[in-house]
Amino acid sequence: MADEQVIKLLEEIRDLQKAHMANYKEAVKNQQESIAIQKSAVRRQTISIPVIVVVVVGSLLFLALLLRH
Repeated sequence: MADEQVIKLLEEIRDLQKAHMANYKEAVKNQQESIAIQKSAVRRQTISIPVIVVVVVGSLLFLALLLRH
């Protein structure tokens, strides 16, 4: 009887470990996707911030030239 209980307990442990590994793999996959999204956002910001600065500076120069006359 004790052997059957030990076997059942070991099977439950094995099943829980399998479920844990599946959850862990899913978490790692989600983290990788999150990192990829963050890298993409940083790339967009790296491009857009200088463009915005150029537009603002250009607009200020244009306004300064208009106000001079």
